[in-house]
Amino acid sequence: MKNTLKIYRSLPRHDNHCPSAVTIGNFDGVHRGHQTILARVAHIAAQRQLASTVMTFHPHPRVYFARKGNRPELMPTQISSLRDKVWGINRLNIQQLALLRFNEALANLTADEFVEQMLIQGLNTRWLLVGEDFRYGHKRFGDIEHLRRAGRRNGFEVEIITDVVDEHGHRISSSEVRTALAVGNLDRAAHLLGHPYRISGHVVHGKKLGRTLGYPTLNIRVPELCAARSGIYVVQAYGLAEQPLNGVASLGVRPTVDEAGRIMLEVHLFDCNINAYGKLTRIEFLKFLRDEEKFPDLPTMTAAIDNDAQRARDYFSLHGL
Repeated sequence: MKNTLKIYRSLPRHDNHCPSAVTIGNFDGVHRGHQTILARVAHIAAQRQLASTVMTFHPHPRVYFARKGNRPELMPTQISSLRDKVWGINRLNIQQLALLRFNEALANLTADEFVEQMLIQGLNTRWLLVGEDFRYGHKRFGDIEHLRRAGRRNGFEVEIITDVVDEHGHRISSSEVRTALAVGNLDRAAHLLGHPYRISGHVVHGKKLGRTLGYPTLNIRVPELCAARSGIYVVQAYGLAEQPLNGVASLGVRPTVDEAGRIMLEVHLFDCNINAYGKLTRIEFLKFLRDEEKFPDLPTMTAAIDNDAQRARDYFSLHGL
C-alpha cells in the first residue's frame, strides 16, 4: 500500500490528538544511516500505534547561523534538494513530516519551550529517537539529559541512536557523503546513500546553445550549494520514457559561455528526441569524467564535448546499461 505523507509547515498540527513516534534531524541525502533511523521510527510507530514522524528544518540550521554571522564559508553544501529529501523520507513508511522554517523565532526558543511547543503541543510525542550528540534550544542549551527529564515529566520515552556504520565499520554520515561527492567519488557516495547519487527537477528553458553545437540539453536547476563536484558526468535520466535514458551531463556554471555564475545541470541524452520542457525528471550520476573547464573558444569546447560524449557511450557499451 502506498504511503501517504502528511506535511506540516508549522506546529501544532490541526489534528494533534494523534500521538507520534518522532525523530529530529536534517536528513540531507536520506543516506543509509538515515534509512536505519527512519526504519526504527516506523517499526516503533507500528508496534505502539503511533504516527511515524520526522521533524526537519529548512534551511539547515548551520546555513541560518552562517548567514546571520556573515560567514558563508561555514555553510554546509547540500546533498539533496528539498524535493528529493521529502521523496526519500516518504518512501520509508513515514506518515508525518514537520517541515519547519528555521528562523529567528525558532532559533530563540529555549530548550523547555522547544519541548513544550514542538514535541508536546506540536506533535503529541510519546516516543523520541535522537542521536547521542543531539542539542536543541537557544544556544544549544538542551542536551540528552535535559531531554530525558522532559520525557519523564511529559510522558514520552527517549531512545538514543549511536553512529550507524557500514559493513566495514566506517561511519555513515551526511558529511561523509559530501566528501565523496566533492572529490567525484560516485562509487563511495552510492555506497553511503544506498543508491546512485541523483538530482531531480523540472526541465527549464536554457540558452539553446547546445542545439547549435549539435548537443541539445535538458536544463535542470540544482541546489544553490550543491555538494556534487562541478564537472562532466555519465548519467541516466528517469521519468521521461518507459526506460531510463543514457546521456552525458555538465554540472557547473558554464564558464566558457556564461558569466552569471548560477550552477545548472545540463543533460544531453543519446539517440532520442523528446520534448521534456516542464517535465519532472530524476538524473542519476554514474561516473565522473572530468572537471569543468573554461575553453578559449567554442570549437575547442565542442571538441571536448565530442570526447566526453564518446567516453559516456563507451561506459554504457562496457556496462551494458
